[in-house]
Amino acid sequence: MDFWIKAAQLLMSLSILVVLHELGHFIPARLFKTRVEKFYLFFDVPPIGSLFKQKIGETIYGIGWLPLGGYVKISGMIDESMDKEQMKLPPQPWEFRSKPAWQRLIIMLGGVTVNFILGLFLYGMVIWTWGAEYLPAENATYGLYTDSLGYEMGARWR
Repeated sequence: MDFWIKAAQLLMSLSILVVLHELGHFIPARLFKTRVEKFYLFFDVPPIGSLFKQKIGETIYGIGWLPLGGYVKISGMIDESMDKEQMKLPPQPWEFRSKPAWQRLIIMLGGVTVNFILGLFLYGMVIWTWGAEYLPAENATYGLYTDSLGYEMGARWR
């Protein structure tokens, strides 16, 4: 039973990371008025496809069955789907390929930027919670031994 709880915790924590990463692409794309066709947690590969999907506006939001990540399908972006028919047409104003280079760069780097900021935030919270003392003096039941350098750095009984 403990194994399944830990497996569920791992899946949930990775799902949160994936959704936040994909939001890092999705939000700038929408801010720059780029059409987002799909926003998926996990992959919706055949034969099963999607476990859940809902179309809201122009975007299909869904959960696939293969828990190996997620994706955001942005109109006009060459990706794994290789939508060659769409690329034969002239660029439309809502497509990724018609946006200026600086907007395309922000959209592409959005996921990595969110991961970096999230890492700094989580590291900061760990330091804030447990970073004041590594070993409180009252827990050093066998005493504390330091050399002169450790003593100068502050490792002593208070």
